[in-house]
Amino acid sequence: MKHVRFAYNGGIHQGVYENNMILKGTQEFNPDDVMFLPPVDPQGVGKAIGVALAYADHAKELKLEIPEYPILFHKMPHTMIGHKSNIIVPAGIEYMHYECELVAVIGRSCRKVKAADALDYVGYYMVGNEITVRDFVVNYYRPPLKAKGFDTWGPCGPWMVDAKDIDPTNVSLKTWVNGELRQEGNTKNIRHSIAELIEYMSGFMTLNPGDMIWSGTPEGVSHIYPGDTVICEVAGIGKLENYLIAE
Repeated sequence: MKHVRFAYNGGIHQGVYENNMILKGTQEFNPDDVMFLPPVDPQGVGKAIGVALAYADHAKELKLEIPEYPILFHKMPHTMIGHKSNIIVPAGIEYMHYECELVAVIGRSCRKVKAADALDYVGYYMVGNEITVRDFVVNYYRPPLKAKGFDTWGPCGPWMVDAKDIDPTNVSLKTWVNGELRQEGNTKNIRHSIAELIEYMSGFMTLNPGDMIWSGTPEGVSHIYPGDTVICEVAGIGKLENYLIAE
C-alpha cells in the first residue's frame, strides 16, 4: 500500500495512492490538484540518519577512501520537501548533484537488535534525493552539514510503501535529469544493508517510529542546474520528481 501525505484546500491530509488517484476514506483526489508533502511530517521526525559513501562505486567516483564501518551523519528534517516541489539552487556554487536513495522509516522502537531481526522494525520505505553541494564538503567539515543542509535539499516521497511490499536487499535505483538516465544502481551492491545499518545504529541509540535511515547512493552523480527536472526512482516504490530553481 502507498501512503501519501498531501495538502489540499488549506488542510493537510493523509491518504492512499491507488489507481492513479489519492483516496481518503470515500473521497477521491486528483494528484494534479494536490500538493504532495514529505510522507513523514518533518516536524515530527526524531532522527533522520544519512549514510555517506554507502556504495563502493560511489566512493570510487569521488576518489575517496572508506572505512569498514558505516559513515553516518544527521539528515536535517528542515531540508525535506515533497514530490513535485522546487529545489533551491544557491548562487555561485560549483558542483551540485542528486543522490537517489532508498529511505527506511522505522515502524517500531528498537535497541540492540541483530541484523537477522532488524527488518521487522521497519514500517515503510520511500524514495529520497540527497541533494549535495560538493563545494562545502571539505576535510574539516565532516559530516557535511552545510553541503546537505540547505532548505529544500531533502526531497522524499512520493509516498511511503509498506515494508512488507519491498525487498530492500535487491531494488534498483535510477535517476533521470531532463529525461536522460544518469544514475543506475542496485541495493544488492550496498556496503551495509538496511538490516546491518539498523543493527549498527541500534547498538548505541534507540530507533523510534518515524525515524529515518537514508541508506546512501550508488555511482552516477552529476552536476545539476536551475531549470533541470530530476526524477529519482526506486523500484517497487515509485518516481520522485522535483524541479531546480535559482535562489
